[in-house]
Amino acid sequence: MNPNQLPIADRAEVNRTVGRLFRRHRGQLSGVAVLHTLAALAGLVGPFLLGRIIDEVAGGTTIGAVDQLALVLLGAVVAQAVITRYAQRLSMIFGEEVFADLREEFMDAVTRLPLSTVEKAGTGDLVARTTNDVNKLQHAVRFGVPRVLVCVVTIVLTLVASFLTSPLVALGLLTGVPLIAVATRWYLKRATPGYLRESAAYATINGSITESVEGARTTDALHLGERIRRRIDRDIREAFDAESYTLGLRLRLIPSLDAAVAIAPIVVVLWGGWLVSQDLVSVGTVATIAMYGHQMGGPVFDLVFWLDELQVAAVALARVVGVGLVGPDREAGTAVPTSEEVRAHAVRYAYREGHDVLHGIDLDLAPGERLAVVGPSGAGKSTLGRMLAGIHPPTGGTVTVGDVPLVELPLEDLRQHVALVTQEHHVFVGSLAENLRLADTTASDDALWEALGAVDAGGWAAALPDGLTTEVGSGGHTLSPAQAQQVALARLVLLDPHTLVLDEATSLLDPRAARHLERSLNAVLTGRTVVAIAHRLHTAHDADRVAVVDGGRITEIGPHEELVAAGGDYARLWHSWQHE
Repeated sequence: MNPNQLPIADRAEVNRTVGRLFRRHRGQLSGVAVLHTLAALAGLVGPFLLGRIIDEVAGGTTIGAVDQLALVLLGAVVAQAVITRYAQRLSMIFGEEVFADLREEFMDAVTRLPLSTVEKAGTGDLVARTTNDVNKLQHAVRFGVPRVLVCVVTIVLTLVASFLTSPLVALGLLTGVPLIAVATRWYLKRATPGYLRESAAYATINGSITESVEGARTTDALHLGERIRRRIDRDIREAFDAESYTLGLRLRLIPSLDAAVAIAPIVVVLWGGWLVSQDLVSVGTVATIAMYGHQMGGPVFDLVFWLDELQVAAVALARVVGVGLVGPDREAGTAVPTSEEVRAHAVRYAYREGHDVLHGIDLDLAPGERLAVVGPSGAGKSTLGRMLAGIHPPTGGTVTVGDVPLVELPLEDLRQHVALVTQEHHVFVGSLAENLRLADTTASDDALWEALGAVDAGGWAAALPDGLTTEVGSGGHTLSPAQAQQVALARLVLLDPHTLVLDEATSLLDPRAARHLERSLNAVLTGRTVVAIAHRLHTAHDADRVAVVDGGRITEIGPHEELVAAGGDYARLWHSWQHE
């Protein structure tokens, strides 16, 4: 398993989760059990009365007596239908509410995941858990759990009724038990590893396809299409092999259980026939138990089906619960920053142990300073920005604000001090106002308009069909990439931290629009410390200082004019950019 993959809960943790959910809804669960028990008891009346009718007729009885038994039988059928209807309704409500609780717990765990963990795990695994695994769970919780309860209650009561009717004849119903025990034991031993492999395979496919779509332009530019196709083909083959394995398990399990269930009524009839010939039991008794055996076929078949589905759901639940097992990547302390000064001292960072991306960086940011960070692609600029924003705990050294390490601040307090806006953006499903209020849930409409105006988005926002209440995101009004980035920047204005880290935050705008936006932001950013990571060097020209990052180190730092005059790396970048 990928060491960066999100954890998978063990059986004990899964059982604790299931127990907690069921205890929370034990009233409904008890009601479901009681109603289905009554329905099962009503269903047992039919075979019992049929046996009585046979014995009464064989012994010589009146038509009136038979009619009375037939009316009782009809009443039992009607009662079973009515009780089953309400039992199924309560079962569905129970399943929906249990799944709703599970889904809310899962989403709470997902939204609390440390960003460092999400980035290391990649998108595929998390997407698979929030889609494939949740879908498998909802089917099992809504339908499987109530159905298994019904099947178990029905089978147990039917066996009890059979042995109460005639223990001697009922022994025939147990002939298939050894085959069921062997087949089930064989299956359960192999099912969990098989379904874990299947889920992991689909997580890998999700990651490969997602990354391929997101990086389509890069793939095309570098002619990597054939390599990407080979990788996806390999992932699909693994998923096919995993599916084939679990299908093979079912192809062995189901016929074995079918045979075990089918043989029981046959044995009862043969065995019962011999007992009747010896005058040990009546024909009606044999008929009753044979009907019970036949009646158990449906619940047993359902139980077999849901046994397999619940194995799939158990694996999905282990993966869903595993998300909540991710520990924090930091421990919040109680110290309060004494100033707004941000300092990085001997900062190192490695995405993989032993492979540092940053090498002992020292950097002091004075309150209100504008620092531009420039350098070639892959030099470590974005990683440094994440260190300064407290996204990742450094693997060496410290980043502090007011002499307090960023990673020791509670996340709520951290974002009041330092915030990061990257070149990536996302528009959530909902209104424009709801998207903006992610940064400040108490912001008034006037504050939202001011934030939009600050990032030069007031014009297009006012032109929307319903203004701030316009639905955006998937299925709503489509925002251009530039508009989506402006929404992200407006959130930053609402958040109002004293230090801002802009990681190529205007890279999706055309150069003229970006320049205009950055000029508009200057008024908003006055008095704040700003770290701007950019590939457009006009940002560096306007900054108080420029830091050149190369190979994970700050190779030059100082005002624009001094660095140009020094004739070093920055001067070469500047002259090269001017001649583009």
